[in-house]
Amino acid sequence: MNLQIEQGDITTYAVDAIVNAANTTLLGGGGVDGAIHRAAGPQLLTECRALHGCRTGQAKLTKGYRLPAKYVIHTPGPIWQGGTAEEEELLASCYRCCLQLAEEKKCRTVAFPSISTGVYHFPLECAAKIAVREIAAFLQTAACVQKVTMVCFDGRTKAAYDNALAEQ
Repeated sequence: MNLQIEQGDITTYAVDAIVNAANTTLLGGGGVDGAIHRAAGPQLLTECRALHGCRTGQAKLTKGYRLPAKYVIHTPGPIWQGGTAEEEELLASCYRCCLQLAEEKKCRTVAFPSISTGVYHFPLECAAKIAVREIAAFLQTAACVQKVTMVCFDGRTKAAYDNALAEQ
């Protein structure tokens, strides 16, 4: 399986597509979303405005502009509400929709952040297991996507993804 877990800054990855843990407006925000918008430049916001938002668990694609990545795939992850609002299924859907878009755009390399585990408070260990499970399942049948990198913001996040991958 070609799933790598790394600690780093997703805005520096020279891949076909990076995933943005966006909010439903797609108009930028904090965390990785703000960092991607800052690094890509103002054209990203202009293109995002034309997309008219995105539902939680879905994904939309834009150009990468000033990023080293060709595309940005924006996906609004679920806000954790105690596990009673289909958060796990919505998070799994984020990964599946992003990978499907990457496949449709003939992307070979994709980099993901840890979706929903920052200000949306999704429990990290649970999120890591969902992400690894969905990515691993997708890679078994993917025609174009060959390498997926989980880019973790800090050591705690990387450790959770390393553990999830070891259990896969």
